[in-house]
Amino acid sequence: MSSLKRKFVASIYLFDGKAFSSFDKKEVISDNPVELAVKYSDANVDEIITFDLSPSGDDKAHELSLNVIKNICKEVDVPVVGAGNIKRMEDIKKLLYAGCKKACLNFSKSGNIEILEEVSEKFGKEKISICFDDYSSVDENKDLVNKYASELIFINTENINSYNKTQTDLNIVLLVNDTDISPCSIFEKYEFVSGVTGDIINSQISNISEYKEECISHDIKIYQLEPAFSWADLKKNSDGMVPVIVQDYRTDKVLMLAYMNEESYNITLRTGKMTYFSRSRNELWIKGETSSHYQYVMSLTCDCDLDTILARVKQIGAACHTGSYSCFFNEIAAKDFNEKNPQKVLDSVFEVIKDRKVNPRQGSYTNYLFDKGLDKILKKVGEEATEMVIAAKNPDSNEIVYEMSDFLYHMMVLMAEKNVSWEDVTDELSRR
Repeated sequence: MSSLKRKFVASIYLFDGKAFSSFDKKEVISDNPVELAVKYSDANVDEIITFDLSPSGDDKAHELSLNVIKNICKEVDVPVVGAGNIKRMEDIKKLLYAGCKKACLNFSKSGNIEILEEVSEKFGKEKISICFDDYSSVDENKDLVNKYASELIFINTENINSYNKTQTDLNIVLLVNDTDISPCSIFEKYEFVSGVTGDIINSQISNISEYKEECISHDIKIYQLEPAFSWADLKKNSDGMVPVIVQDYRTDKVLMLAYMNEESYNITLRTGKMTYFSRSRNELWIKGETSSHYQYVMSLTCDCDLDTILARVKQIGAACHTGSYSCFFNEIAAKDFNEKNPQKVLDSVFEVIKDRKVNPRQGSYTNYLFDKGLDKILKKVGEEATEMVIAAKNPDSNEIVYEMSDFLYHMMVLMAEKNVSWEDVTDELSRR
């Protein structure tokens, strides 16, 4: 059996702000492609490919698709590959800046073959995929492909049996629309296929975890967690278990405390779904099995004594059985203190600013700015930026702190006016 790791890739076909069932654009399957992408991401796929089906030369439709792709990248928790409507380096740049892990050149267009070397050297070969429907386009340019691309996406399976794997050393994702077969059977038949996408995934999206289990049972390697510590390495409590502190990977909010035994530990690693041992019920417990509020592992970390696990997860829905997002909501006692966490302070101030916009308060300076409109807000942002620059020339550090605080406040008013969130900004910084 091949040692190649296999992945399960959802595909979204975009046009006019909608998601279609295939390249032919005959059937709309969602008026909200972002919600569809989140559904795919939450179903435990490893990646999503977005195909922009806008007509060549229709810049308005292309920009609409780019905005949708950007929102998809912001909302999902898996890598996104951008494909379609790529003719020049600028198109690659826009997709990568939108948040795509990779951009895909269509080799059925000779112009894309010509720019492969240029875009690869500009952005890195790990950022470039190639999609094709004819093997000859890859075969004739195999040296170029091997040197400047990182992956191939084959969108025509009719003549796959004649494919010569010696053409390239790159992994191949196969687009399969036959829904009567399982991904596992594809991987068994074609050992050079590193991933599958198309209807074989989209139409069976609720079965992705089961498909992964099927692959594991057939000794087909998939993308899964590979632990640095075995269960034997961990120190157990008197019940032979290890406590697990669960934290939201996006917000760092502590969600719950649970316990693992050896079986639940190994199942968690194999499936990527948080699995615990219920001491009260004396049985294994897959979080979300009855509520669908699954927890997908983003990272597992042990403490210094190897007797406690910190799990950072993607939480679907609420973590607590009461319906609360976190189990920790019963305050026992608290001192009056000033929050020191920078992100929490910024979030808190921003929430007040946004509330002022929705619920105006008489005498509020924030409401004065909103009432005066965008030009007034921009004027104040410019003024505060200038004052911050002047303060930076002053040896007194207190002055620049004061001016930076003024600038950040007015910037947040601008953010609220333009409906930009802190997450939008931090996601962009993270991508950079």
